[in-house]
Amino acid sequence: MFQEITDKLDAVFRRLRGQGKLTESNIADALRDVRRVLLEADVNYKVVKQFIADVQAKAVGREVLKSITPGQMVIKIIFDELLHLLGESHVPLKLGHSFPNTVLLAGLQGSGKTTLAGKLAVFLRQRGNSPLLVAADVYRPAAIQQLQVVGSSIGIPVFAQVESDVIKICQEALDYARKNMFDTIIVDTAGRLHVDEAMMDELIAIKTLLQANEVLFVADGMTGQDAVNTAKIFNDKIDFDGVVLTKMDGDARGGAALSIRAVTGKPIKFIGVGEKSDQLEPFYPDRIASRILGKGDVVSLVERAQSAVDAETAHKMQQKFKQREFSLEDFFDQLQQIKKMGPLQDLMGMIPGANKMLKGMQVDDRGLIQAEAIIKSMTPQERRSPQILNGSRRKRIALGSGTRIQDVNRLLEQYKVLQKMMKQMKQGGGLARKMPFGW
Repeated sequence: MFQEITDKLDAVFRRLRGQGKLTESNIADALRDVRRVLLEADVNYKVVKQFIADVQAKAVGREVLKSITPGQMVIKIIFDELLHLLGESHVPLKLGHSFPNTVLLAGLQGSGKTTLAGKLAVFLRQRGNSPLLVAADVYRPAAIQQLQVVGSSIGIPVFAQVESDVIKICQEALDYARKNMFDTIIVDTAGRLHVDEAMMDELIAIKTLLQANEVLFVADGMTGQDAVNTAKIFNDKIDFDGVVLTKMDGDARGGAALSIRAVTGKPIKFIGVGEKSDQLEPFYPDRIASRILGKGDVVSLVERAQSAVDAETAHKMQQKFKQREFSLEDFFDQLQQIKKMGPLQDLMGMIPGANKMLKGMQVDDRGLIQAEAIIKSMTPQERRSPQILNGSRRKRIALGSGTRIQDVNRLLEQYKVLQKMMKQMKQGGGLARKMPFGW
């Protein structure tokens, strides 16, 4: 997420290092490059123009403190402006005391509304709510069945009827939720290939009927300014409450995220960061601004770790570390926990400086899959006592896992490094207890 824009901005900041003062000349040169980076990321040109003007007004003439460089000063100014652009602070869902609360999802066809409905239901269930999914798309073939499949996969009930009157469906869903004690309904509405008046009128009617607590515009984060333009039209017509950007784990350049609030005046509330049902994150402007500038996002990383690893598993692993009993079986368990946290490339973006240190290296989930295959090809005894892995055993493991002997050797070296780290942290006074997985 945002990797391309992060790399390009870092190159701009590097050129400012070593200069003693921020002058109109060097600021103009840097901001010319920043403008190009933002436009290439498909940020709305009016937003870029205002952003550059605001940064320039704050940067020109600033004295550089002895403890920081001009590049650091510009980064701080740009961070502040990015934060302002993205919305200053997190805006949560407005779920009040009405029963049931209603969340209405709107957007174009293909933006990911149905998948998001399931993710949002999981998100709310994890926070103690009792959600009900409502199939209100009677136009797209198999749309109702798709939502039923999503609901079945996550264990969330779906209200669906063979009915062409969407307003009637929503009214009956409301009555059903009240009778069956569902405190929140999530309505998956029809999308279109383009914006049309009939669709807007239908959305307005549904919003009025349900007295929706939240109307969320769902935008494909990979479509850049197209998503922003569509969002403005939707907002002018139905006055939605917030935005959800989907598919942000793909090749999104960041233009939608950096433009949509400035253009619509409405906050981004969630971003979809993967295909799995739990890969939906509340949008925190400060964390995203930090990631865009290559400063990582440790808070989100820790939150992912805490949600992926249960307390009992973490406690058992801590005990093993204390007793220095960390085997390849435990290493395998750790790989499983890391996979639960999401794509490895995304996790690297949350660690300050990680992408810079790993620049040019292939960082993806294939390495985790290969490591799992190698460990699974070992016998229980070999996993518990890897010191017995001689040449013939390693050859057998490589054949069984479809890898090379060099790959097996590399994994064992990584395991030894982890053991060494564990030993150092134990000598360092219990640092392991503070880590997400116990290490």
